Amino acid sequence: MLDMKYIRENPEIVKAGIAAKNEVENIDSLLDMDKKRRAVIVEVEELKKKRNENSNLVSQYKKEGKDAGGLIENTKLISLKIKELDAQLSKIELTINEELGKIPNMPHNSTPIGKDASDNKQIRSWGEIPSFDFKILDHLELGERLDILDFKRGGKVTGSGFPVYKGAGARLERALINFMLDWHIDKHGYTEIFPPFVANRASMFGTAQLPKLEDDMYYIERDELFLIPTAEVPLTNLHSNEILNVDDLPIKYTAYSACFRREAGSYGKETRGFLRVHQFNKVEMVNFVKPEDSYDVHERMLKEATELLELLKIPYRVLLLCSGDISFAAAKCYDIETWSPAEDRWLEASSVSNFEDFQARRASIRFKGEKGTKPQFVHTLNGSGLATSRLMVSLLENYQTDEGTVIVPEVLRPYMGGMDVIKRKYK
Repeated sequence: MLDMKYIRENPEIVKAGIAAKNEVENIDSLLDMDKKRRAVIVEVEELKKKRNENSNLVSQYKKEGKDAGGLIENTKLISLKIKELDAQLSKIELTINEELGKIPNMPHNSTPIGKDASDNKQIRSWGEIPSFDFKILDHLELGERLDILDFKRGGKVTGSGFPVYKGAGARLERALINFMLDWHIDKHGYTEIFPPFVANRASMFGTAQLPKLEDDMYYIERDELFLIPTAEVPLTNLHSNEILNVDDLPIKYTAYSACFRREAGSYGKETRGFLRVHQFNKVEMVNFVKPEDSYDVHERMLKEATELLELLKIPYRVLLLCSGDISFAAAKCYDIETWSPAEDRWLEASSVSNFEDFQARRASIRFKGEKGTKPQFVHTLNGSGLATSRLMVSLLENYQTDEGTVIVPEVLRPYMGGMDVIKRKYK
């Protein structure tokens, strides 16, 4: 959430930022409401001052034996007017807060201005695009032939977009998750969290899934809870409505979670296999940092995510997203994409975002520095480290052999009981 004072002092910058993110919001109307709010506050303060003066006069009149009836009646009228204005003020502030919740974060000055994904900028790439001297299979064909993926039975149990991993496929998925968690914990000092997979409305608002993305989420109406779209939601909200100690920063959390997304309006788009699913697994990284450190930390988190792909020896590229393609809450975002030989294109495996103080304002997460200083909002960052669904596509396809088997990446073999090749069970 943006600071109302910032909007008041920089209306044209905010309007430009909203437009750059392809969003629409009436800033002039918001500023009018803010002006009205401040006028009401001034009027209330003046009335309270008058009421206090009257109260003092009433006491003085009584001591002097004068008739204070008129003053008492006037004071009652003032109190009624204050009550009326307080109710009016509450209504105005509620409307202002609702409108503030609809305004996106401003793009950082290093975020390129652009309309959509076609305006994203490739920062770098790593690894060689593989070439094969045999007819390659896609991840679905490999999964079916090796009997390690079963989308049909997943559809029978739940519906389309809910995959089933089987045998060595389930073990490979678990190996990926454990490998990534261990790397973040042992190599980079993250604290592991095993969070709830459901969250309340306040938490979803805090990380800015609400109100914009409500149609994309699964909602449990009876309990007023949402299935989480990412572990970013519970991890960030662990510290909602808290004042942290500056000496504890940075706070670094990592977590595995299942992720649930309805993907409203996306039906018919890239629906084969893992290209678009409603449930997938992801290892998440969340950092709480001092404002002056957040962009250095952003670069560090990008490195922490990409080095996993280098260890897995999977080709990837890094994109700097333009203003029209970054999320509602992000100020700056990198996407990491892995190569799919069968699709002959790049697939997103991670986003690494800096939200600055946008989420912290919504969730009220502050830190207190030296004695005598006022609490400040922390900066929050998150990154997928990594999401496994499209990563699994790239892994299976890049590591396939002409025999229809899949070589297990060396770093995953200890998690696979030493298995170095996933072989087909039948032809």
